[in-house]
Amino acid sequence: MTEIVPVILSGGSGTRLWPMSRPEKPKQLLALTAEQTMLQLTAARAHGDSFAAPVVVANAAHADEVEAQLAGIGAAPQALILEPAGRNTAPAIALAALVAKGKSPLLVMPSDHVIADREAFHAAIHAALPLVEQGWLVTFGITPDAPETGYGYIKVGEEIAAGVHRVARFVEKPARDVAEAMVAAGDHAWNGGIFLFCADAYLAALEAHRPDILAAVKGSLDAARRDGTRIYPDAAAFAASPSDSIDYAVMEKADRVAVVPVAMGWSDVGSWDALHAISAGDDGGNVVAGEVIMLDTRNCLVRSDGAKVAMVGVEDLIVVASGNDILILPRGRSQDVKLLLEAMKR
Repeated sequence: MTEIVPVILSGGSGTRLWPMSRPEKPKQLLALTAEQTMLQLTAARAHGDSFAAPVVVANAAHADEVEAQLAGIGAAPQALILEPAGRNTAPAIALAALVAKGKSPLLVMPSDHVIADREAFHAAIHAALPLVEQGWLVTFGITPDAPETGYGYIKVGEEIAAGVHRVARFVEKPARDVAEAMVAAGDHAWNGGIFLFCADAYLAALEAHRPDILAAVKGSLDAARRDGTRIYPDAAAFAASPSDSIDYAVMEKADRVAVVPVAMGWSDVGSWDALHAISAGDDGGNVVAGEVIMLDTRNCLVRSDGAKVAMVGVEDLIVVASGNDILILPRGRSQDVKLLLEAMKR
């Protein structure tokens, strides 16, 4: 069996975790859930006997940091593709598929997700591999534990191999009542944005359904500058690519698309509330990092990378201090960080 090539997508800016996550150092480059950064944890879960060195697609501004972090855990990339601009996941994955070439199975992973149960993840990968070798495009469906409205869903169709099902349909982020009905029915999974397919199968699907994206990405690589393992796609050619997700461009249109439902302790850590939910708290339910002093305080998330934070007699707050910026909001409102950032721009 050919080694699986991990493809790590590290272009995101993680704005919902402001003020710690910023464009110059987004959340995947931070140690939010463990001593290692989220990028390092992602690389580590696809490392070892059945995996080749990763192909990483990242923002050109983060090149040095990405290289240093991966070298720090012995997972230096075989290629570091540095996007001159963000064009969403379909073009980013096309870059990786063209660099990886041929029939290599690609395991496509966002760099900023948490997977607590690595064994369950690996079992799902191995369940999918026989179909991947036959040219199927496989996604991993996260077994839902709540009617989340912030995720897309996958309707799980008939079983076509042990643990692997045909995708019946993809569902956009639903309204609350629709999400509740899908979770109650038990035949839907969250779309976690993790994929397994051969490079040539993905490129063939892109050629069939979005040849404009493929042509632009190919052009950007034909004119790319290379420096060791670093690849700098041509900026003008890459900018000509439409911005589209792999779901819209390929997965919703292709014929042979399968899903492996898996419960693996997955979170996209998309907000401070999500980080509080997956972190081990103290006896009062507080999740604390940095220099923090608390009296009579319960169910708070408090982080500081410098300033001392002192709290008395409060509960259900999120307090994050980073540099000169301090964020304070009630738990349950952390999605509103986006609105805050828009207000600051004005």
